[in-house]
Amino acid sequence: MGLTATLAERIAATRYDDIGAVALVAARRLVLDGLAVAVAGTKEKAIQILAAHMRGLGGVPEVSAIGGGFRTDPVRAAALNGAAMHVLDFEPMWSPATHALSTTLPVALALGEAHGLSGREILAALVKGIEIQGWLREASGQFIPEQLQFHPPGLVGPMGAAVVASHLLKLDGSKLQHALGIAASRAGSVFSNAGTMTKSTHCGQAAALGLEATMLAAQGFTGDAETFDSPQGYAGTFYKGTYRPDELTKFGPPWRVVSPGYAIKMFPSQFGTHFVITAGLELHRQLGDRVAIRAVTLTGPVMPYVNRPAPETGLSGKFSFQYVLAAALLDGKVGIGTFTDSTLRRADIQALLAKIQFRMDPQIPARFETMHIDVAVELTDGRTLQARCDGPRGVWGKPPIPVVEHLVKVRDCLAVRLAPEAIERCVALAGSLDELPADGVRELMTLVRCDA
Repeated sequence: MGLTATLAERIAATRYDDIGAVALVAARRLVLDGLAVAVAGTKEKAIQILAAHMRGLGGVPEVSAIGGGFRTDPVRAAALNGAAMHVLDFEPMWSPATHALSTTLPVALALGEAHGLSGREILAALVKGIEIQGWLREASGQFIPEQLQFHPPGLVGPMGAAVVASHLLKLDGSKLQHALGIAASRAGSVFSNAGTMTKSTHCGQAAALGLEATMLAAQGFTGDAETFDSPQGYAGTFYKGTYRPDELTKFGPPWRVVSPGYAIKMFPSQFGTHFVITAGLELHRQLGDRVAIRAVTLTGPVMPYVNRPAPETGLSGKFSFQYVLAAALLDGKVGIGTFTDSTLRRADIQALLAKIQFRMDPQIPARFETMHIDVAVELTDGRTLQARCDGPRGVWGKPPIPVVEHLVKVRDCLAVRLAPEAIERCVALAGSLDELPADGVRELMTLVRCDA
């Protein structure tokens, strides 16, 4: 058998009992984080527009639209809920960089709700869908900004979504091969949409298209069944010249939800900005009179798409090293409210932005795993304050964010839409997902649907 067939057989043969306790604990925490940031994301204008659009399209009312107060078909629900989960840029980050949760969890929850599946099957499918995305990113050989032609979740997300759906729809290896081949023709997303509403749909559409590809394959629809082997298949097209196929043979334990694991985000913005925010918050604690700043020099890796000295919107500010540094220095905190247009337009923010210089140093590695950030703040009294960040709290290789602290984030996000009693019920249900029967899964989805 070729690589595609061998991999598909291995994926199809993996069951809940193969996952292991450590991976299941990690996966349950992911479910809780993903649902919480999706609920909070439904307050964003982008998701409100998408929700109205999806509702207008109709669809068999089988699956909950998170925060929308309505049901639709699984494909549309996956698209909308995936976008809601990603719109704040608040879901966990992975190594190599991608958004592996918002492309998979919406598919698992949609099929679980539609087909009356247990929580254990949803959790097993999620682990498998994240796993294939991680090894596809490793196999790509593309890790730094200059190598990336596409936003990663648009490439690996449809494949991860197909793996999730194949588990829940009980596809054998042969049909999974076709699902992956179909999904390969639905992959891609462009970086220029970072900082726009469209970026959120990169994850939502990846989830929806991978799900639809698998639903078609389940009915006998065909695609390139050797997409990881074919010269003009998925790997040959997107990873030409960098493809490392042996990485795909590593699918399986200890599972990528455990090793290298994931970094829970504590700030709702692009992950590289977390290095800048961390340094900025450290300096905020040292600053006295904030108007005494004469100049700020920010030194980091070559990352052109986060070099935005004058972002035009709060949303674009999520991808601006300069903006997040100004906010951290002035406010001493960075949260959902930081990235509104009104905050961006503040006079003190604008004045400080004009004083920040971002120096991109090619000697600093341009990967989240090895990069660092240096910030120097020159004061009008002649002093210079400095801070360096080699990685935000909870990044790979550092102690994870404590559960108690993570639950503060979760509850804060859920509180955007839910009452206290509903919040605690969501935390309890998601935190024990693989113990839930079908009725428990549907109760959870009813709560996050946020009916009026």
